Amino acid sequence: MLKIEILTLFAETFDGFVSASMVARAQNCSALELGFTDIRDFSGSRQRRVDDYPYGGFAGMVMQAEPIHQALNSVLSRGPAPVIYFSPQGRPLTQDILEHYSKQERLILLCGHYKDIDQRVRDLDVSDEISIGDYVLSGGELAAMVFIDGVARLLPGVLSDIDSARTDSFSKGKLGFPCYSRPESFLEQKVPELLTTGNHRKILGWAEAQAELLTRSRRPDLLPKRG
Repeated sequence: MLKIEILTLFAETFDGFVSASMVARAQNCSALELGFTDIRDFSGSRQRRVDDYPYGGFAGMVMQAEPIHQALNSVLSRGPAPVIYFSPQGRPLTQDILEHYSKQERLILLCGHYKDIDQRVRDLDVSDEISIGDYVLSGGELAAMVFIDGVARLLPGVLSDIDSARTDSFSKGKLGFPCYSRPESFLEQKVPELLTTGNHRKILGWAEAQAELLTRSRRPDLLPKRG
């Protein structure tokens, strides 16, 4: 079982997410356990405040180091684990990263908010910084959900057919191939005839070729550079 502890100011953001789709299934089959820690519980102020103005006179508010550090210490007292912080400055999330973390026993996800968290927490406590794209969100909760969903579907027993994940986009360094289902004809568009023949060797060849074409046209950066 993979245990994931989420440190956040807004645990309620996850309410619908944890009870639906693959994440719910992963929990129901005891492949995944989620826990939540409210960073405000470690605030030293009566108002449970965790943010303050940044040094230097910059705009915005910064999450203070002490409540985050104390929250992390509380969670880490139950056992060691990588601490992942979601930030636009982190390394881009990839399928390889999801594969790596799906094999761990325990993870701690730190969700920032406001302009940023105090840099000293990042220097002292964070093991890995991950970005889900070149844009900025209000907080790390949505990024954490993306990460959890991507990891959960890779856990043993979650997908009915694990081969489905092994042929997804990025699983082999390419985009996925086009998929079709019933009916065979839809608005005068027909399923490629080869897919109805039952010739698995040729069908696999078709899938590889289609994935190559799609990757070359849309994400050539994924393909090895030629001489």
